[in-house]
Amino acid sequence: MTTSPLANPTATRELLEEFGLATKHRLGQNFLIDNHVIERICELAELAGDERVLEVGPGCGTLTLALLQEAACVTSIEADPELEPVLDAHAADYANFRFIMGDALKVGPEQIEQAAGGEPTVFVANLPYNVAATIILQFFQTMPALKRAVVMVQKEVADRIAAVSGNKTYGGYTAKLGLYAQVTGRFEVPPRCFMPAPHVDSAVVRIDRVDGVVPEGLDREFVARVIDAAFAQRRKTIRNSMSANGFAKDVLDAAFEACGIAPTTRAETLDVADFVRLAQELIHDA
Repeated sequence: MTTSPLANPTATRELLEEFGLATKHRLGQNFLIDNHVIERICELAELAGDERVLEVGPGCGTLTLALLQEAACVTSIEADPELEPVLDAHAADYANFRFIMGDALKVGPEQIEQAAGGEPTVFVANLPYNVAATIILQFFQTMPALKRAVVMVQKEVADRIAAVSGNKTYGGYTAKLGLYAQVTGRFEVPPRCFMPAPHVDSAVVRIDRVDGVVPEGLDREFVARVIDAAFAQRRKTIRNSMSANGFAKDVLDAAFEACGIAPTTRAETLDVADFVRLAQELIHDA
């Protein structure tokens, strides 16, 4: 059973006060203070002890300290410079902990790999909610060794990540993530598990990389372009949306016929496999 010494209100408050952060911390972080949630995150992550874990938004290190007990090493990316002394203190106590100060969306894979001593294999994080979806997709796109992610996000983002075609929360983001991975686990996290309690509900999702979704030789970026065009004007039919976003109508009509997709279909009714088949037909005329 993996626990964190910081996963309670008293310990978190004392740590913040020790570093002078209790009153001037200004970025609106909500610190996780529930060990049960930590345990469930670690259970979902299934760390065997040989993983290079990547974390974004460690905050004061609550989840980090739990991960350090189970992983070969943990590399965290933190944007708030005021938290650097806290992370420095953790690094002094744990030889298998490294961190990078910066914006996770701007820190390149090469810098992460250098800090981690190799490519990250598992991504575990209580993510900054405003950039969570973008970070998840970007990491799966740019880090091929990443086998799975276990991430805490806003409930609405979790709904988008886990949506299936035909669901109102299913969209271009869901389909593009589906080119790389699929959701294999989820649990909800109420506001009381944080300090201060946020005004939104949260959820933890596990996302596993899936190979073979896109056939060898077909560019994933082209499939993503097809998806973006299909969802660009989601109230329109797929034919009208895609023709208004870079695809010729005659080429589309031939591709739709080859795939057995009605031109009057709307994008949200198509699953990832449908978009892959459509891209395979369209790539010849791209």
